[in-house]
Amino acid sequence: MEGLLVIILVIASFSSISTQNVGNGNANNVKCRATDREALLDFKNGLNDPENRLSSWLGLDCCIWRGIGCNNTVGSVTKIDLHNPYPDSTSSARYGFWNLSGEIRPSLLNLKLLQHLDLSSNTFDGVLIPEFLGNLKNLQYLNLFEAGFSGLIPPNLGNLSNLQYLNVSSGFSSLTLDGFRWITGLTSLKHLEMKSVNLSLVESNWLEMLNMLPHLTELRLASCFLFGSISSLDSVNFTSLAVIDLSFNSFNSMFPDWLVNISSLVYVDLSNCMLRGRIPLGLGDLPNLKYLNLALNGNLSASGQSIFKGHWKMIEVLDLASNQVHGKLPASIGNMTTLTDFDLFDNSVEGGIPSSIGRLCKLVNFDISGNKLTGSLPEILEGSEDCFYKSPFPNLVHLKLTGNNLTGRLPEWLGELKNLEELSLVANLFEGPIPESIGALQNLTDLNLAGNKLNGTLPESIGQLSNLSFLDVSLNSLTGILTEAHFSKLSKLKILLLSSNSFVLNVSLDWIPPFQIRNLDMGSCNLGPLFPAWLKSQHELMYLDLSNSSISGSTPNWFWDFSFNLSLLNVSFNQLGGQLPNSFQVIPYADIDFSSNVFEGSIPLPGVPIELLDLSNNGFRGPIPQNISEVMPDLIFLSLSGNQLTGRIPDDIGNMVLLEVIDLSGNNLTGRIPTSVGNCTYLKVLDFGNNRIVGSIPDSLGQLNQLQSLHLNDNMISGELPSSLKTLSSLETLDLGNNQLEGSLPPWISEGFTSLRILILRSNAFYGEIPPELSNLTSLQVLDLAENNFTGRISPAFGDLKAMSQEQMINKYLFYGKYRGLYFEENLDVNLNNQPQLYTKTLSLLTSVDLSGNSLYGEIPVELTKLHGLMVLNLSRNQISGHIPESISSLRQLVSLDLASNKLSGPIPSSITSLSFLSYLNLSDNNLSGKIPESGQMSTFDAYAFGGNPDLCGAQLGVKCTNEDSKNGNNTQNGNNNYDSNDKFTDRWFYLSIGLGFAAGILIPYLILVIKKPWRDGYFDFVDKVSKTMCCCTGRNNNESWLPTLRSLVTQINGTFSGNFQLMAVAGEVSLDEHDMDFNQYGILIKVKFRGNDPYFLFLPRYGPHKREKYVSTVSPSCQPAKYTTMLLAYTKITAKSRIQQACCILTVINGPWIEQPSKVWSSGENWGSIGARLAGNNC
Repeated sequence: MEGLLVIILVIASFSSISTQNVGNGNANNVKCRATDREALLDFKNGLNDPENRLSSWLGLDCCIWRGIGCNNTVGSVTKIDLHNPYPDSTSSARYGFWNLSGEIRPSLLNLKLLQHLDLSSNTFDGVLIPEFLGNLKNLQYLNLFEAGFSGLIPPNLGNLSNLQYLNVSSGFSSLTLDGFRWITGLTSLKHLEMKSVNLSLVESNWLEMLNMLPHLTELRLASCFLFGSISSLDSVNFTSLAVIDLSFNSFNSMFPDWLVNISSLVYVDLSNCMLRGRIPLGLGDLPNLKYLNLALNGNLSASGQSIFKGHWKMIEVLDLASNQVHGKLPASIGNMTTLTDFDLFDNSVEGGIPSSIGRLCKLVNFDISGNKLTGSLPEILEGSEDCFYKSPFPNLVHLKLTGNNLTGRLPEWLGELKNLEELSLVANLFEGPIPESIGALQNLTDLNLAGNKLNGTLPESIGQLSNLSFLDVSLNSLTGILTEAHFSKLSKLKILLLSSNSFVLNVSLDWIPPFQIRNLDMGSCNLGPLFPAWLKSQHELMYLDLSNSSISGSTPNWFWDFSFNLSLLNVSFNQLGGQLPNSFQVIPYADIDFSSNVFEGSIPLPGVPIELLDLSNNGFRGPIPQNISEVMPDLIFLSLSGNQLTGRIPDDIGNMVLLEVIDLSGNNLTGRIPTSVGNCTYLKVLDFGNNRIVGSIPDSLGQLNQLQSLHLNDNMISGELPSSLKTLSSLETLDLGNNQLEGSLPPWISEGFTSLRILILRSNAFYGEIPPELSNLTSLQVLDLAENNFTGRISPAFGDLKAMSQEQMINKYLFYGKYRGLYFEENLDVNLNNQPQLYTKTLSLLTSVDLSGNSLYGEIPVELTKLHGLMVLNLSRNQISGHIPESISSLRQLVSLDLASNKLSGPIPSSITSLSFLSYLNLSDNNLSGKIPESGQMSTFDAYAFGGNPDLCGAQLGVKCTNEDSKNGNNTQNGNNNYDSNDKFTDRWFYLSIGLGFAAGILIPYLILVIKKPWRDGYFDFVDKVSKTMCCCTGRNNNESWLPTLRSLVTQINGTFSGNFQLMAVAGEVSLDEHDMDFNQYGILIKVKFRGNDPYFLFLPRYGPHKREKYVSTVSPSCQPAKYTTMLLAYTKITAKSRIQQACCILTVINGPWIEQPSKVWSSGENWGSIGARLAGNNC
């Protein structure tokens, strides 16, 4: 359209000339004027013409010269058109370098009737635009578009009062303009184009000046560094304006509503202008508007239901990408039948896609990626029968719906889009199979269905897409066998991404694919057991990911013959073994990942510098090559952890100054930490843990001001903490545990570490008092100072540890040094229940204080109980005295409490029974007295938790309490009543019993749904074992033969469940309910409590009755093997996203007859009948 306007303008500009000759002969035999010929020859002499374009400039008649036009009446030159017809590099390669350069000589002034001058797309090497051009009085057309000029545009161009077309666009902002005032003199101007001219110095009222040009029809000022408001004009004078392009400027302005008053507008481009405010609805009523681009403003808003209800009578291109369009798409969108391009990428449009889009028969590009669309794609497209060939979207080339929440199956009409070249449905929730009809899209070049929930197999028909170059179905649930037929006609395929599915590749050993692939990602596909031989034929391969693909054996020798072209090589998580070449060839700056295999031998190095090397978790031996920094000076990510490396860390490892991650942990490295490490100032992670490193911590580590994770644990490092560490202001993890460090904790350790969340100094030789200033570490979640020589009292200030004062609700993966998809995952061994527990992905949820194994004394500060989010508290093996604070119940999230081996006295506070997540308790070896509380979690702990307290009594110790004990200690019945009356049903304890006689209850839906499959299998295997064991009995007289086995099984399954419950921060236990009853009334008691306000646990997916977790095995009342049966205890009547109510968590309960007083199982005053009523009332 722009070209059409130019043609019309040119024709109009020469309407006064009856006939012209432009180098094609002279019909009237009027030769050019001699003065004009001489002027042209002089002009030619100033030019450099490498392709001899002006070779025709010979002879007397200049009117027949190439690019010259004359007035056929008098022979005067009126036109010089020397634009470069082949400006781009592709055309230059084919047609040669047609660019003219040199100087523009003033002899052009002798061409008195010159009206048209076009020197566009040449390379005049930065010379200034000649000022004398302003003296060509008759000039009507001046085109210097990207001609290589630079400097200031001469203001005397304003003298060209006859000028109608002016284009001085600059390719690299090499031209500037310091004022617009001279342009107001161009009273005949119709076309003004200054793309990429630097206009940052023009007057602030530049828009008002341009508004004074009454004949202006095209205004193009894209990328001109303009700024300031354009939102208002006192009056709109350029009422003939058809084209306005102000894109890629920085106005930071409200939207210019005055545009809706220019009815002549055909083309509007205000993209990337930092505009804000509402998009005026009147734009849809402009009668001639065909092109509207408001993309990339970010803050322009509109309601989809309003903006798309306009007439949009002539609209062809509508681009509102990257703004704040919201609401739903109305059915009236189907009325924009002239639409060819529709782009709503990166907005907030929600709801579904209306079926009326089927009426958009001219649509070529359709992009609604990055919104909040829901629902499924229309099964039937309304109005598509009126389109050409009566097929849907007969002109559609690009369909992009990436990054929404679209669901349902892919509709069959996708396979009818005959002209479709690109289909992108990435990152939605589509499910079901890929339609077989996709294979009918013979023009398809890009098919991207990654990141959905698609299942079934990959259609064999995809192998018929002969134009396909890009295929990505990664990150789905696709299964099945891929054969040669799936790729039979994919000769143009360059990118194949199949990872994170469950494909099995089954091709012949001598298969040669029809394609030459460039990017291949088949991670998590089964390609083994041998290394794929068909890769030998792939000579263009640049990116190869075969991670976790069940490959074993060694890498074949032929593989290293073409590896020199690889930018990515990832064969991690396989069983590849043997030795790698000492030097292998890849492309410079490649990423290499051989981690988690069984490779042996010495560390291999590439033959060229690379940026990522991960050899972790293999069997490499020997020293780290001393020349590693010479071979890979630009390395960014280095992981050699989990091998059997020996020797010293190379002294010059710090010469790799771009390193962001160094992980050498889990080896047998010796020597000292090289001081050169301090040169790696971009370092995010330094992990030398679990080696045999000696010496002190070098001061140079203080230079690593971007360091986030520092692990020097489990070495033999000695000395004191260097003060230079206080400059590590970005540090989040500091693990120096299990070394030989000594000295007192310096005051600076509590200063400046605003992001420190993990501080591990355990098992060293630190001494003195623990500084109360540690409470200033506002982000601290894990504090471990155990096994040192600290003395003094525990400071009450520890109650101010802010990050522990509230429950950690949001799980944040602690990934550091992310680089091209690889990262260091923070990990930590936490001493939990006197055993190390490895935390990785849930580490950000953990809160722990461990001060055990020191010489602390005094009482437990009551202020510690303000740490309401604390999960682990270990103060054992100190000299702490006094009472356990009654406010211990405030530690509501406590999972593990260890106060053993101190000098605590007095009773165990009754409030401890309310710690419903408590799964580990050790109060042994103190001076506690009185009766042990029995309600709540306290009934789950055995004698181990209370031993070594001579004055304690209770069922847990098998010591009967006297009346005096009950008075001095805790009255169990009163404790129970108090607990029940306060918490009632809202405490959400679920008692589910599986009796030997008759089944009773279910595990709550949460436990059923969140426990992983191995846990479920363990549980049901346990029940089956119990059943088989019990059914072999003949009566009570055989009690002694089966009871130890039963108790052992219950203890075993409880241990498994308890560990998993702790990881989920859920309280629960499995126990044998004996109650001194007849053995026929024994039962398995399961208790669980979950956090009802946790958003991660409230939504339950739909399960059908065929799922295994709906069934448990039980035995009949008589315990006879012949009557052993499997019973359905509960069928969970829930729908997708049912919300668990506070008083509504069990949907079906079958009560066993052995429970004589069921109300005691719940809260005071409750009974089975009232619970059922609550369930019904909450519509569960």
